[in-house]
Amino acid sequence: MNMTAMIRFVSVVSLLLLAGCGNTVYSLGETKDDPALYATIFPYYIETCAVSAMKKMHGLGFEYQGGAGGHAVVYLNGVCRDAGSSYPSVHMCRGDEQTADSGVGLSSNGHFSNAAWIATPGRQFFFDGALDKGEGVTRASYDRTQARAKQLGILDGVVFHEDAYDELPPGMSRAEFKYEASVGTDYAISLGRGRFCARLPVNREQMQRVVAHLNAQNAQYRDGKRTFEMTVTNQNCSHFTHNVLAAAGLWDEWPTDRFVLISALSFPVPKNEFVNQMRRSNDLPIDDPVSLYRDAVARQALLRDDWLPDGPGAIADAEPVRAPNDIYETNVNLIFYDRPVLSSLQSYFDNLPTDPRYTDLAGNLHYYADVYSRIGAEWKSPEWWLAHSHLPSGDDASFVAFYKRYHDYVDRMNAAANHDLLTLQKSAHPVVVAAGGAARDSN
Repeated sequence: MNMTAMIRFVSVVSLLLLAGCGNTVYSLGETKDDPALYATIFPYYIETCAVSAMKKMHGLGFEYQGGAGGHAVVYLNGVCRDAGSSYPSVHMCRGDEQTADSGVGLSSNGHFSNAAWIATPGRQFFFDGALDKGEGVTRASYDRTQARAKQLGILDGVVFHEDAYDELPPGMSRAEFKYEASVGTDYAISLGRGRFCARLPVNREQMQRVVAHLNAQNAQYRDGKRTFEMTVTNQNCSHFTHNVLAAAGLWDEWPTDRFVLISALSFPVPKNEFVNQMRRSNDLPIDDPVSLYRDAVARQALLRDDWLPDGPGAIADAEPVRAPNDIYETNVNLIFYDRPVLSSLQSYFDNLPTDPRYTDLAGNLHYYADVYSRIGAEWKSPEWWLAHSHLPSGDDASFVAFYKRYHDYVDRMNAAANHDLLTLQKSAHPVVVAAGGAARDSN
């Protein structure tokens, strides 16, 4: 068996291991999400989304039929697309670009040959296309969305693999096909897909690293000398979103160059990644500085960025496919890659709607204000922690330095959580971010 055949075999076997049952309901209970208000409190945030399979109705152009493993995309608030560029690149939004919708949505797609990702400006258009609130998907709203995408030029400079055109409908140009094949997957997500999204507030320096990571990733394919090749096990859409979060400091990078038989045993999947992100950003032992110190990524995040992966604002949201819908089926699944008995992904997922700190910003901020207050009230000396930690003796000085940063961090975050709660309580209506920036830098 040659390498190409082996890769195909492993990919098929891996997909067969995807396990799930029943119809997916795209809801996490009653939430009060207001992205504009959220952005006034957390002007820089990363929102990764596990999005469902997509099933286009017959007789409507390119009939894409996606698998139940779904797709993954990411939205960056505070980052803007380089509108003057003839190729996908991004930069930190400037003062004259700051609005409540100043951000960019990113998607990595196996169709692309000379780019790993494309960028769609604005949260509203990235998720909802040119549809108004409550509007269904009709032929008119579908065409209007594609027309707007072409006007924005989100696929400018992007070359598709030749085999992508094997499904080119008769009478459709290649230029038209690129936008037809990308709608619902790379932009206007909710027209054809339901989604579960997790937000992670970061600071400006972290987001700058994300921007540098993204631009460097695309730069290696821009001249066409190196071709972007997406595979299920070694370079998929969830590798892309996982490593965006890694650039910010949430967790370690996921390698994309491992031997295929090794990578097939462990590779990121959209819905799994959604749960893993929520765990990482909500359930670290933030009242245990020794455990945080032992976590190499968390330790670096605190010492380098004065930030921890687990903190206020890391909430989840869900949205179903737009309905009524004349273009796409609305009964679509999104399943876990799960290993029975060994994994608790489903039980954790099922628990999210039962605790408001996971899905409601007010509940989330109250939770963290209480946690930080309790940590302060139960404060212990670094010597006490060292005596009960069983850390190597050579780590004493390093832990004491870490503990001082931890002490300062908890005090600052306690004040920030209470300040943000007050902001939330005073905001009876959606708030638009003023030109020049938001109320304060997060974290």
